[in-house]
Amino acid sequence: MANVPYSTQLHMIWPQHLLNAPPGEALPAGYTLRSSRPGDEPHFFQLMARAGWPGWDEARLQRWLPRIVPHGWFVVVHAATHALVASAMALRDEREFGCQGGELGWVACDPAHQRKGLGAAVSAAATTRLIEEGYRYIHLYTEDWRLAALKMYLRLGYVPLLYTADMLERWRTVCTAVGWPFTPEVWEANFESLQSLQSGSL
Repeated sequence: MANVPYSTQLHMIWPQHLLNAPPGEALPAGYTLRSSRPGDEPHFFQLMARAGWPGWDEARLQRWLPRIVPHGWFVVVHAATHALVASAMALRDEREFGCQGGELGWVACDPAHQRKGLGAAVSAAATTRLIEEGYRYIHLYTEDWRLAALKMYLRLGYVPLLYTADMLERWRTVCTAVGWPFTPEVWEANFESLQSLQSGSL
């Protein structure tokens, strides 16, 4: 799929019925999942650059740190090299849809270590942490052309949020590209649950 610059990102939510079923992903041998710790920062900046997110430095990180929930920044370490090779953050969000949100953000994986489930592992850990913190509206944003990431999020359990008029066709294109069932009627049911959450009935 071409890298088409849409004015809005794709938006995905964690379904209400899975709030009691946090995702779990096993790592292959030779990798370790842990929370971030002091001293990781320069290695994180290098990882983000390798993963296609250049420009991370201490100043940029400081803007995000207040939004990370306690023990909500996860990294994967490659045992042989001690390199940080994947990362994801469980973030406090602004109020959306009338409720406090938790966001899965800044998921990154070193291209040299892709297709090993590392992105899924950090994403699952961050999602689980948001569930543990009590968030009922958990979501993420991404782009149409990040097909590997989109399929990973779908497999974990996230569902599309059809929040603008063009989302239906954009998601039809994505589902065709990644070989995923196109089920907007199921996704709409999750949006109805989110609206109920806004009204306070959930």
